[in-house]
Amino acid sequence: MIELTQEQSRELSGSEAVAIDPNTKEQYILVRKDVFERMKGLLDDDARIMYPLLANLDSEDWEDVSVYDDIP
Repeated sequence: MIELTQEQSRELSGSEAVAIDPNTKEQYILVRKDVFERMKGLLDDDARIMYPLLANLDSEDWEDVSVYDDIP
């Protein structure tokens, strides 16, 4: 685990904390652990988590995918 300096801690109080790796210039967005855990659940690759939501859809809610046939 990395401990933040006081300057880094002040930066985190802003709306979006960006960290830059000085070696690669890669940028990272820092989020609190509890926020990350909620986001991780939304980004889960397992499509089965969507099954309960899909089961509640009416057939009228489904889009006709044929309208996308001409899109490359």
